[in-house]
Amino acid sequence: MDREVFQEQFGLLGKSPAVRQVVDKIMQVSRTDITVLLQGESGVGKDVTARAIHGMSERKHKNLVIVNCGAIPEGIIESELFGHEKGAFTGANDSREGYFEKANGGTIFLDEIGDTPKNVQVKLLRVLENGEFFRVGSSKIQTTDARVIAATNKDLWELVQEGSFREDLYYRLDTVQIHLPPLRERPEDIIEIFRKFVQEFSARYDSTFKGFSDEARELLISYRWPGNIRELRNVAEQLVVLEKSQFIDKERLQKYLKGRQHEGSADNLPMVSDKSQRSESSQSDFGHRDREMIYRALVNLGNDMGDVKKMLASMMYSNFPNKNYTALPPAVQSNYEDELDKEDLSIDLGNHASLGLRKRPESEENEPEYVAEESSELAQFLDGDEIPSIEETEQFLIRKALEKFDGNRRKASETLGISERTLYRKLDQYGLA
Repeated sequence: MDREVFQEQFGLLGKSPAVRQVVDKIMQVSRTDITVLLQGESGVGKDVTARAIHGMSERKHKNLVIVNCGAIPEGIIESELFGHEKGAFTGANDSREGYFEKANGGTIFLDEIGDTPKNVQVKLLRVLENGEFFRVGSSKIQTTDARVIAATNKDLWELVQEGSFREDLYYRLDTVQIHLPPLRERPEDIIEIFRKFVQEFSARYDSTFKGFSDEARELLISYRWPGNIRELRNVAEQLVVLEKSQFIDKERLQKYLKGRQHEGSADNLPMVSDKSQRSESSQSDFGHRDREMIYRALVNLGNDMGDVKKMLASMMYSNFPNKNYTALPPAVQSNYEDELDKEDLSIDLGNHASLGLRKRPESEENEPEYVAEESSELAQFLDGDEIPSIEETEQFLIRKALEKFDGNRRKASETLGISERTLYRKLDQYGLA
């Protein structure tokens, strides 16, 4: 089958070299029974890719069973995958087939395989190796002939190194790996994909799309699309429905871009406003918007602390290009030492002791400023050449939030911007309970 016909049939959108490589690999492995591991960020189309592999295989007339391993509670995932016998546990009133039995002769797609509990991983390994498994509550061996396609948005090898994923299962899954590139790495595909979505939704909702300006087009391409194709599809649908028969300019489009910034940037950090547009008074201190951006970045538990440091340094320099300052913390300053000729940086963040600042005595300077306390826990945490891992950052912020609210988990979770359920899971994960 021709590549373009194949892409059109299965909805694999894009003509960039990265997409062509993915499609070629899919076409190579589809007609075999080899295990495939799809790796890529959330929203890049791993489910669409799995459907394409199944649809091109000799098993296409049998079932494609899709399982989101991350969405199944740990207590029942074994029963869901392998089935159970009557009376195996409370509520098991009848025998039940599991997903592997339903996929017999066809394909089973294990999405978010990295979230599978370790006690289930060993049973997955056995199924992958010889097709054998036990139903919960039974000692009778069951067999299945199901092709396995797995997917993850995590680095499975890192999970192996951390001890949360079995190494033998990793090697068994990693027979053929297909990396699905994020949308930001193939900007040449964005407009084409957007137009296809607009055509689809215009026909579905009997609406007319009037097009968009050059500036809006540039924003579509430069925006980082943290939600990838899923986010692009949602934006297209919203514009067709909510901006019916309207010409889309940059300002109108910005309302629908929900990522950490709306104008696109090289590193997907929160946007720093153009310093040429700042008034003299606004350069005398950090505005409310800048402080809010710092806090939001610090409490975003999924954010890389290296990005936070870069953002802080960028804000300092863009707000105060002509003053002598002391860096907060020193590790942040190192990002800009060359540009600033190793001049000291210092910033006024207002009365926010939680960032580890103290007011410089006015006798030391003509203007009141704020400098980092040497004993500040935040400064000590960020200081140094070694960037803390995401896990270390999470633990630090969780501890500080719980200390601040005397162990009140509801208030701590609200401050951290996560649910209480997620906080409880993190406490258990890091042994902080």
